[in-house]
Amino acid sequence: METVLLEQMVVYGLVFLLCGMVVFFYLRTKRKSDKQTLEKVATAKLEGLFEPVSLHPHIDLKSCIGSGACISACPEKDILGIVDGVATAINTSNCIGHGACFHACPVEAISLRIGTETRGVDLPHVSEDYETNIKGMYIAGELGGMGLIKNSVEQGQKAVQNIVKSMKPSKSDILDLVVIGAGPAGISASLEAKKSGLSHVTLEQDSLGGTVYTFPRSKIVMTAPMYLPLYGKVKLYDTSKDELLQLWKKVIAEHGLDIREHTKVDKIVPMDGEVFKIITNSGETFLCHQVLLSIGRRGTPRKLGIPGEESQKVAYRLLEPELIQDKKIVVVGGGDSAIESAMLLMENNTVVLSYRKDSFSRLKPKNREKIHEAMNSGKLEVWFNSNLVSIAPQKVMIKADDKEPEELANDLVYIFAGGELPTRFLEQAGVNITKRFGHILKSYKK
Repeated sequence: METVLLEQMVVYGLVFLLCGMVVFFYLRTKRKSDKQTLEKVATAKLEGLFEPVSLHPHIDLKSCIGSGACISACPEKDILGIVDGVATAINTSNCIGHGACFHACPVEAISLRIGTETRGVDLPHVSEDYETNIKGMYIAGELGGMGLIKNSVEQGQKAVQNIVKSMKPSKSDILDLVVIGAGPAGISASLEAKKSGLSHVTLEQDSLGGTVYTFPRSKIVMTAPMYLPLYGKVKLYDTSKDELLQLWKKVIAEHGLDIREHTKVDKIVPMDGEVFKIITNSGETFLCHQVLLSIGRRGTPRKLGIPGEESQKVAYRLLEPELIQDKKIVVVGGGDSAIESAMLLMENNTVVLSYRKDSFSRLKPKNREKIHEAMNSGKLEVWFNSNLVSIAPQKVMIKADDKEPEELANDLVYIFAGGELPTRFLEQAGVNITKRFGHILKSYKK
């Protein structure tokens, strides 16, 4: 009897020892993981990547159970992590709004928001049906806070579907719909309008593709599949700008869409009888019952306001970097667009990058790594704490720190200083705009 009892005690002891070892190694692994995540958070704060700049995940710590499903679902790296058994934000500045974390969370502890408690973002008033405070005027895509191509395409389609539900019979001389902007949301909306049999026209102030067209040729612009009206599911990953534009052009040509490029809308005038008058910069007018705004948040490029900026050698986007060779170039800006453009140009040109701050912040990790490699190799000259003072045909004047302005030989200037929300344009049309703090997008509510 004593022998059996002793054997049982040994077995129980081994079991407890084994359980203890499992718990010990689990806790040690957990502490190590927590430490690594906290180190990443500290680095993100140091590099200016912790504070979000646009759409980002917000975690309800009371609801989070630390399943890690959000981390596994996120296509990006180190946007979220786990500390003390709950999720935490890391590099939220790099979040591009896939929404995968929101959909993956088993307890609905994540919402996608724009703006923070301290940093507000100007947003137009848009209902769940994408209609503004002006009846018959809708907004889809980047202007409403949704910048990811896949999400913008979905919004353009859904907005038109909602328009169709509320449509009244239109007169022959009045269009059912005018779509303003031929970016991802505008193209999707135009295809859905064609599919629904709406009389419509699409007006684009620049070129087909909107802001996508301004990306450098090699930039990857789509990382997840999407559904395109009249085409079906687009199963393309790591798609370049050119590939995506060629797809759009093919679908547009096949269905005969009326998309008028280089036609800027100056005014939207609400008239009696639920009709809008659309006035373009050329004086052409269109009458319609519904308007869909699918323009970008940047509106027009932000300018430096210096002498010579109106010169033809100054540009605010880079379209064909492979065609530019043996030029002396100044690139202005410290964001991803400026960095990517400077690195594309430096292979065949002499490039100086001018940035007004003392270090880069909020760069994508790959861009941060590449820019430092370029600086260390001498391929790219970077002037921190500097500003362009003036631009002349063969030179520029640039001022760094507290030094006197210095003259540089120059052929081309590219300015990436961001853009300005087309607030005045929207307010003239009657759209209400409010600065939102931690605003939850309606598209991401369970």
